[in-house]
Amino acid sequence: MRIELKIEHWIGISIGLLLILIDLIFFFNFTKDFGSTKWYFSPIIVIALFAGSLFFIRDIIKEGARQKELEVKFLEFVRGLVENVRSGVTIPQAVLHVSNINFGALTPYVTKLANQIEWGYPLHEALTIFAKDSRNEVIKRSVTIVIEAEKSGGDMASILEAVTQSVLEVKQIKDERKSNAYQQTIQSYIIYFMFVIIMLVLQIYLIPKISTLSADIGTGLGGSGGGLSGFGLGAGSAKQIDFGSIFTLTIIIQGLFAGLLLGKFAEGDYRSGIKHSLAMIIIGYLITSTVTGLVEPAQSAAALILLMPKILFRKT
Repeated sequence: MRIELKIEHWIGISIGLLLILIDLIFFFNFTKDFGSTKWYFSPIIVIALFAGSLFFIRDIIKEGARQKELEVKFLEFVRGLVENVRSGVTIPQAVLHVSNINFGALTPYVTKLANQIEWGYPLHEALTIFAKDSRNEVIKRSVTIVIEAEKSGGDMASILEAVTQSVLEVKQIKDERKSNAYQQTIQSYIIYFMFVIIMLVLQIYLIPKISTLSADIGTGLGGSGGGLSGFGLGAGSAKQIDFGSIFTLTIIIQGLFAGLLLGKFAEGDYRSGIKHSLAMIIIGYLITSTVTGLVEPAQSAAALILLMPKILFRKT
């Protein structure tokens, strides 16, 4: 798929870069304690990247819809050719007859095909250009069959009818697979977000509990660092291992491949799964970064609320 950079693409990229620049200026420390100063530093960068790629994502979705419309209109185009060929005209004459009909997204290619035939292009060459311009695999395969049949001098009406039936069956199979995959799509999203919740529980609750327990066991054994420290969960090791980054990377990888497989299963093309991958990665990452970023302030606020009675009613 070719994507031509337009003004809207540059606007989206500019907005994304502006958000990243603002994020760096206000929420990043370049000198002392090098790093982000706010928990929402990374989520803003993700939002900026999404804003920069939004129009590209829209073009991918529009191209998918255009390809589906091309296949539907190609059926109508071939049926028109069959009717004209059955009446006794040649394929070039049939193309000229149906070129005045509106075929939606296919109309520019049909018009170009008719013009080339009028200008004296050989039929097989004009059809090859027609298929190449459409950038549709179904049309390319069908046109190849028509060209070979025309060269061999077979019954063109029967060949075109067979092509029509073949395209129709392919479309029906795709539609059936997509309808059957709808439930699988919902299940995949539910499973992914359950995975995100499990990762959050591990990161926020279970790992800190295990680290604390390991430290207590190590202290009880005379500070030898025994217990669970051998698994990298001891008091000293827990400070060295960045579990947050590990869990975040796991969520991103899971979302990437789950989305691609979902696109392959639903529409037979990994590229169709890019939108699912982006949706899973962005939403999963924003949920993770938001929840983990709010946990520490919430814990501090809860501790302060619990200490308030002691502070207010302490003996002077």
